[in-house]
Amino acid sequence: MFYQSNFKKSTMKKISLFIYLLFLSFAAFAQESNLIEVTGQVVDQDTKEPLPGVSVYIKGTVTGTVSDVSGAFVLRTKLKFPFTVVFSSIGFQPQEVQVQSIGSRLSIALVTQTMLGKEVVISASRMEESQLQSPVAIEKLDIRAIRETPAPSFYDALENVKGVQMTTSSLTFKVPNTRGFNIPNNFRFMQLVDGVDMQAATLGVPLGNAIGPTELDIASVEITPGAASALYGMNAINGMANLITKSPFLYQGLSIYQKTGVNHIDGIDHNPSILTETAIRYAKAFKDKWAFKINASYMRGTDWRANTATDQNPNNLNTANPAFPELAGANNPAYDAWNKYGDENNNAVTISGVQYGGKSQTFLVRRTGYWERDVVSPTVDNLKFDASLHYRLNENAELSYGYRVGKMDGVFQRGNKIQLDNVLVQNHRLELKGANYFVRSYLSIENTGDSYNVKPLVDNLDITSGGTNPVWGAKYKAALQAELDQDTDLATAMERARQAADLGRVEPGTAAFDALKNTIIGINNWDNGAVIPGAPATGGAWLTQQSRLYHTDAQWDLKDKLDFADLLLGVDARVYEVIPDGNNFVDFSRPINERTLPGGDNVYYKKFGAFGQLTKAFFEDKLKLYGSLRLDYNPEFDPKLNPRLAAVYTLAEHHNFRASVQNGFRFPSLFEALSYVNNGNVRRVGGLSYINEGLGYLDNSYTLASVNAFNAAVNRDVTNGLTADQAALQNKSLLNITNLAATSPERINSFEVGYRSVLLQNSFVIDVDAYLNAYSGFLGQVEVAVPASGEVGSDAGVLDMLAANRARQTRYRVYTNAKNTYRNYGSSLGLTYNFFSKFTLAGNVNYNNIRANEERDIFVTGFNTPKWTTNLSFGNREVLKNLGFNIVWRWQDAFLWESPLANGKVSAYHTVDAQATLKVPSLKATVKVGGANIFNNRYIQYAAGPTIGALYYAAFTFDGLLAK
Repeated sequence: MFYQSNFKKSTMKKISLFIYLLFLSFAAFAQESNLIEVTGQVVDQDTKEPLPGVSVYIKGTVTGTVSDVSGAFVLRTKLKFPFTVVFSSIGFQPQEVQVQSIGSRLSIALVTQTMLGKEVVISASRMEESQLQSPVAIEKLDIRAIRETPAPSFYDALENVKGVQMTTSSLTFKVPNTRGFNIPNNFRFMQLVDGVDMQAATLGVPLGNAIGPTELDIASVEITPGAASALYGMNAINGMANLITKSPFLYQGLSIYQKTGVNHIDGIDHNPSILTETAIRYAKAFKDKWAFKINASYMRGTDWRANTATDQNPNNLNTANPAFPELAGANNPAYDAWNKYGDENNNAVTISGVQYGGKSQTFLVRRTGYWERDVVSPTVDNLKFDASLHYRLNENAELSYGYRVGKMDGVFQRGNKIQLDNVLVQNHRLELKGANYFVRSYLSIENTGDSYNVKPLVDNLDITSGGTNPVWGAKYKAALQAELDQDTDLATAMERARQAADLGRVEPGTAAFDALKNTIIGINNWDNGAVIPGAPATGGAWLTQQSRLYHTDAQWDLKDKLDFADLLLGVDARVYEVIPDGNNFVDFSRPINERTLPGGDNVYYKKFGAFGQLTKAFFEDKLKLYGSLRLDYNPEFDPKLNPRLAAVYTLAEHHNFRASVQNGFRFPSLFEALSYVNNGNVRRVGGLSYINEGLGYLDNSYTLASVNAFNAAVNRDVTNGLTADQAALQNKSLLNITNLAATSPERINSFEVGYRSVLLQNSFVIDVDAYLNAYSGFLGQVEVAVPASGEVGSDAGVLDMLAANRARQTRYRVYTNAKNTYRNYGSSLGLTYNFFSKFTLAGNVNYNNIRANEERDIFVTGFNTPKWTTNLSFGNREVLKNLGFNIVWRWQDAFLWESPLANGKVSAYHTVDAQATLKVPSLKATVKVGGANIFNNRYIQYAAGPTIGALYYAAFTFDGLLAK
């Protein structure tokens, strides 16, 4: 059970003081005596030219440095002889040299090599290993791949990685996913930066790369598609991305980046607009003991606009008017557009007793609402800053403190669209790491700033200036009947009735609209607004959420401690602290009628975990077996075990076969567990049992789908002469009692096989994998209606479900578990071929599908994944001296998107990205000119998402200035 207390304002001061004293203590004990110096120079074996920026480190330690502009290096250590020094640089074969005595001066010539099949990864097993011999599928983008991508940024380049599906909500907000069940707020995919979870706790998702690394500081990106729960715990059930930044010991000097681009080139959604991004990085090391780095960047542009008019409530549905075919298409009075708000199901108005065709008719109409383009700002920006200080205590221990902060705008989609405005996320990290261990603690602080929820904004615009639904409906009915009495055709009468009902409503583009909009955005109350024209709005839309996430984890690699196997151990603990805002999160100790008041005691949600992994090699290292077991505990649920078994077999050196089977649990996210959102007269609630106390949505409710079917049948019977009450009792069997259980953790059982090989003298790589997943207890949302007058099944409870009695229903959208087991499966194939000189042809094809169940579930799970996607790239990093290029073609199949906000078909699309890069060594500069979707093939990635077009850019990078 959660507990509550007041947060101490002095916490940050204490943390700062602790960090200061910690560094002061270590500095006091730092000794510079008795150091051994190893010096030398690194050159290119082919050209004999000095190689700057080569990583030089002592194997099995954290001690290292880099070569300077003349290729020279100085490495200091207290280790006893002999020890091994490793030299590595992108594009060259790593080299190891054993140092035997004092005064050693090393002359190193590195050999140019093709990198295919040579990558080393960490994320798959939480320890360094060859990518070829990883026990599960893992993809990597290193510095070279990032430099050569034609995507506008390294983060955009993730979309071209095998098995990755990217969801673009904004220029500033993109979320990756793998292997199905995709949503814009992806609870099932984890994103780390140097081991730190980048999620914004109360929003519930990683905010893309809003506070992540800049283009200048990213060293590599590793993506593990599929379940990673056995090693990483919650939020890694669908996969994870690990973004690794540059060490200030190894990447020193001043770097500057400037990108200028243009989008909206066709002027359809917005006039052509400039996008600009500026970044700077500076890093410096002192005698290989102290080092620091500073990064800052600012991006600003005009966002992609969501402006699709697709009707998701066509006239053939029972929530419209199927008995009147003349109201189909553009004449549909129950129109519900993807990117229009205020016209949703909760704003459906039943117009009864209309005399038409010689009968008393009932019509379903919906409020007019406002388009997203009218209530969402097109201008977005992202300001980021991070700094870190590192100190090497000795050869086996490095202490560091890092701080990150990001401010962003954009659009975020959950159950509704959220306009993010001045969202601020901060992160403090303290870490001690050695060659075989680390201990890390971090604190994440979130503040949603001036953000607002689009749905309550539109509802309160309508209610405050146009009246409540009953008031608006009465005006509509009167006007409709007047038109019909004059023999106006039904479609035209409906249109004129809407115009009459909307009189007095504030219109976009007017001063009154802007003033009322700004007033509502500034109010922290999502309930309905005032109904008296001219009165101040009481209903608001401000999204004011604050939270803190405390996390500590540790890992110890005992591979040198045991004779029979390698052992890896780890523990972690996490606490979410939420400040109740009255809209999303509340103090549950308060009476129900006071819960939506802001403030109260803070809410805590906790999780603890521990894991162990044994690795054993057999048959001269040809067979490697992995056994992992993780225990996760959340006080709200029973402890859960997540095991994984994996094997890798290397045949004839180059052929690597892998197989793994694992079980994973995912605890409900903070929002899924504890939310209490009143949004458009539908309260979205977490699934924990105590939230339901006194409300009845778990045990005294009907499903919304059955309520809609019930009312459609009632309307037909009323048209045929029955009274509404008679028709209701006659059709009560159509109402389905929900009978929901309290939320429990989601579970996945995953099986994966794969093959990876490098052939043709290290010029051809093939990587193929196949998987089968089974999800049980899948978490989603179901909308229910709770009667006010009686229990479900009683006559009074049935009559409460009549559309005309909407005021006697309380609607909830509940996070709960699906009853069916869902099985999805798929495969991916990736090929890379260096076929001539430095020309490279690469591609991947990905297939994902889901097996249908015989019985419908309580809610739609939303697989939301195309069956087929493919990427094909062709490039040469140096087709002429210092000049390279790359072209990427991407295609994906059409698929069905299902979500609480919008449903519908997402059309197939294809894009072409291209870039050319010119290096200017004398200036330490690179000029990159390119474009994403260069043929401006407009597309959307999900229902109600923005339309994405071409983006052309030129980027200038100066790297390694002022380096030693």
